[in-house]
Amino acid sequence: MGMLTKADIESFENEIAEIFGKGLIKAPVHLRAGREEELIRIFKEQNIGPDDYIFGFWDSHELCLLKGVSREDLKRAIMEGRSIALCFPEYKIYCSGIVGSLMGVAAGTAWALKRQGQKGRVFLFCGDMSSETGIFHEAVKYAHNFDLPVKFIVSDNGLSVMTDTRESWGSSEPWFKGTKFEKNIIYFTYQNAWPHSGLGKLIKF
Repeated sequence: MGMLTKADIESFENEIAEIFGKGLIKAPVHLRAGREEELIRIFKEQNIGPDDYIFGFWDSHELCLLKGVSREDLKRAIMEGRSIALCFPEYKIYCSGIVGSLMGVAAGTAWALKRQGQKGRVFLFCGDMSSETGIFHEAVKYAHNFDLPVKFIVSDNGLSVMTDTRESWGSSEPWFKGTKFEKNIIYFTYQNAWPHSGLGKLIKF
């Protein structure tokens, strides 16, 4: 399978948005737009493959597509109400709608891979406010100190739902900027063209 394009990802999110707008998905849906090229670049540069683990949270449609999940299988899972907790074990993809729930799991998986001499690496994707949580700091610190095969990817849109991340933490930069922990983190900024959740309007089911 060749690498997807920005247009491929955009068309999928637009299709899901249209279906959600008709009230056919009876569960929360988190759409994203504006970071497609950055995610494609990361998957290419890191050469993410079948042996690698992907951990994400409630906004992981793009990650699933880039890891190789078919458009049809992903759409089916979303239609079944699993948009914010997508899991495809056969592709080593595990996602959760709970903030911070998988950061320790990602570090633990990397620890197990290293200890057992297995192939594969771990990639955890989260947002800017999630990266300010204590468990993120602990997971990154542990991974750094034990040189574990894990990267933490922070996609920063400056918001936690509708709360300004910089204002909340009183800092113009993420806590890890300029620290030794940056080697474990891939960071980029973007502006999401969709609301945090849904379409920004009432959907009647």
